[in-house]
Amino acid sequence: MSELIYNRRRSFQFQLLTTVSALTLIGATVGVSQTQASEEEGRRPTVWIELGGQLSALEEGQEVFAPSLMDGRPSKFSPSARFEKPPHLSFDETGSVSIQPGNSNWIFEASVHYGRSVSKKHVRQQTNPAAFNNYVSGRLYKIYPSASQFADTSSRHTENHLIVDFQVGKDVGLGMFGEKSSSTLSLGVRFGQFGSNSNISLKSDPDWHFNYISFASRYFPLGGTYHSNLATLHATRSFRGIGPSLSWAGATPLMQRQDSELTLDWGLNASVLFGRQRSNIQYQTTGRYHTAKYYAAPPNARRYVVSHRSVNPDRSHAVIVPNVGGFAGVSFRYNVAKVSFGYRADFFFGAMDGGIDTRQTRDIGFFGPFATVSMGLGG
Repeated sequence: MSELIYNRRRSFQFQLLTTVSALTLIGATVGVSQTQASEEEGRRPTVWIELGGQLSALEEGQEVFAPSLMDGRPSKFSPSARFEKPPHLSFDETGSVSIQPGNSNWIFEASVHYGRSVSKKHVRQQTNPAAFNNYVSGRLYKIYPSASQFADTSSRHTENHLIVDFQVGKDVGLGMFGEKSSSTLSLGVRFGQFGSNSNISLKSDPDWHFNYISFASRYFPLGGTYHSNLATLHATRSFRGIGPSLSWAGATPLMQRQDSELTLDWGLNASVLFGRQRSNIQYQTTGRYHTAKYYAAPPNARRYVVSHRSVNPDRSHAVIVPNVGGFAGVSFRYNVAKVSFGYRADFFFGAMDGGIDTRQTRDIGFFGPFATVSMGLGG
C-alpha cells in the first residue's frame, strides 16, 4: 500500500515538473517572439521617401482642325489630320513622403505626379509641274510655272498634367491575401490640374494649272490660275479641380529571406474632382483665288478673297469629374530600402473641352509602366 502511494506521488511530481517545464519553455518562446517583434517594430523606418518615373501613354481626344476651305486638298496628298495629332507619350515624374509613427498603424502620406510633353511636326507635300512649251514661228519658248499644287501642315502641341494627393491611411490587416500580407485603406484629398496648348497652320493650293488660248493651231499662255488657302488655329484648354479620394493598397510576400523579400503590390483608387473647365479657341481661314495674269479683266477682278473667323472663342464650365485608377507591380524590399516596378493607370472622365466651335467634353488618361526607388529614415 505504501509503495503504491509512493509511486503515485512520484508520477504526480513528474507530471507537475513536465507541465512547469513546458509552460516555462512556452513562456520563454513567447517572450523571445515578443522581444523580436518589438525589436523589428523599433527598427521599422518612420519616414519613407519615394522617387520614380512613369512612361505614360496619353489619352486626350481633341477635335480635328479641318475647315471646309481645305476640302479641295488633292487626294494625292496625305490628309492633314495625320499630322495634327497631340503627343501620345509623356515621361512623368513621381514622388511621395509617408510617415508612420512608431507603434501605430496609421500612415500619413503626400504624393505628387507631374508630366509634360511636346510634339512638333511640319510636313510639306507638293507637285513639280514642268515648264509650258510654246512654239512661235518655229521657235521654242519655255514658260516656267509660277506656282504648284501643294499642301503644307505645321503643328505644335504642348501638354501638362499635375496630380497631388494628401491621404491618411490605416493598415486594416484583413489578412485575406496571406498571413504576412498588408492591406491599407486610405482617405484623403486629390488635386488635379491639366492643360494643353495647340498651334496649327494649314496652307494649300489645290488646283494650280496653266491657262492658255489656242489660235491658228498655236497656243498663247495667259498665265497660271491658283488658290492661296490659309487656315490657322490657336487653342488653349485647361481643367483644375479638387475633391475627396479613397484608395486601397496591399502587398503580399512572394519570397522571403532574413533581411529582404519579394512582394506582389497592388492598389485601387477613386476620387471625384469638383472644378472648372476652360477653353480659348481662336481660328481664322482665308482663301484667295488668283486668275490668270493676262485675262482681259480689270486688275481688281483678278483676285477673290473669302475669310472666316472663330465665334464664341472663350468657354468656361463648372464640372464634376469622376476619377478611377489602379496599379500592379512587384517590389524588392529591404530593411530601409525598396525598389518597385509595375504598371499604373489613371482616368479622368469628361475633364477637358476638346471641341473647336462648340463644347465637346473629352476624357483624360495616363497609363504605362513605372519604376520607383524608396528610402526609409528613422526608426
